[in-house]
Amino acid sequence: MLEENIVKLTCKELGLTQKDLADTLGVSKPSVERWAQSGDIPDQAKKQLELLVENSKIKNELNELKSALNILSKYSK
Repeated sequence: MLEENIVKLTCKELGLTQKDLADTLGVSKPSVERWAQSGDIPDQAKKQLELLVENSKIKNELNELKSALNILSKYSK
């Protein structure tokens, strides 16, 4: 089974278009399109994509924890 392209996976996970991703990374849209098509992504860009996804997951987990704390604080009074 082929591994999904990290550009396409990042766009899907973060709900971004390739243009949005290009703007976020500070690169041109054609560069992101080329990476998505070829899978030939510079190492620095791969690391940025991995960090974007990781950051998004951490933010989601933090929001879940905040919600849980709010619920607990309501019942501990």
